[in-house]
Amino acid sequence: MKTIFPVALSSVLTVIFCSAIAKASEKQITYYDLPAAVQKTAQRESQGATVLRYSKEVENGKVDYEVEMIVAGKSKDISIDPSGKVVEIEQQLSLGAVPLAAKAAIQKGAAGGSVRKVEEVRSDTETAYEAQILNNGKHREIRVHADGSAAPEHD
Repeated sequence: MKTIFPVALSSVLTVIFCSAIAKASEKQITYYDLPAAVQKTAQRESQGATVLRYSKEVENGKVDYEVEMIVAGKSKDISIDPSGKVVEIEQQLSLGAVPLAAKAAIQKGAAGGSVRKVEEVRSDTETAYEAQILNNGKHREIRVHADGSAAPEHD
């Protein structure tokens, strides 16, 4: 019995650790580490921007590349698949630029706190608005659609 517990605990911890590694890993890379198709898209999408960094992310076996940049003083992150297709764009906005129903939902969700940052997140399947909220020293995120309905979390 004494030997079974440490072995079982070790096995459980190994499974948890390996699952976390398999789920997602991100590595900062250089522009020249990007595949040619991704370089072309990154160059096109970052026109007039200051690129902060490039990274390669592997999540559940799927590879994406991310370009983090600043455009007109606002953050913008673009996820690109290995073929050069833009998968997702996260663009920082002012709260005033958010559709009215989404803005109302964000303000309601932030009641008693403050909205620190708002991003529009666009993909082929949806557009959502993510707001970072600070309330009583705690950070949290609200994610809504343009109509104000709750948007599911994404990876």
